[in-house]
Amino acid sequence: MTTKNFKALLCLAFALAASQIYAQTNVTGATLKPALWDGFIVAGYVDNGAYVNFGGPSIKYTRKPVVLSLGMLPSLKIKEDKVAEGSPANSTIVPSLGVGFTASYKHLAVQIPLYYTNKTAAKDGKWHPGFGLGYKF
Repeated sequence: MTTKNFKALLCLAFALAASQIYAQTNVTGATLKPALWDGFIVAGYVDNGAYVNFGGPSIKYTRKPVVLSLGMLPSLKIKEDKVAEGSPANSTIVPSLGVGFTASYKHLAVQIPLYYTNKTAAKDGKWHPGFGLGYKF
């Protein structure tokens, strides 16, 4: 086994072990139930197209039943690229990373994301605000 493979195996073992550690403990002594998913799924509108995201790392404020979060939004943007006939076009579904604010009440999530569109030969790069609704797990 090479040193590179050993380091990769060691990192994988550490990640698996760390995933079994709870970040918070219950002081009352009740048993903790591990969550299959902690977050939200949101679909919305941005820059004349749509997006779907599952949330990401964020800073959260929780006061049940309300959760406010500001964080990264790994997403799939869905937008048809309008180009001249015969010209190469981008894919309709493109992975993207946004940043935004999400507010949820019980299981209803409302999101205001910002996505960046890169500079092209014809347009400057700029941030596009959006709006989305979703479900909080």
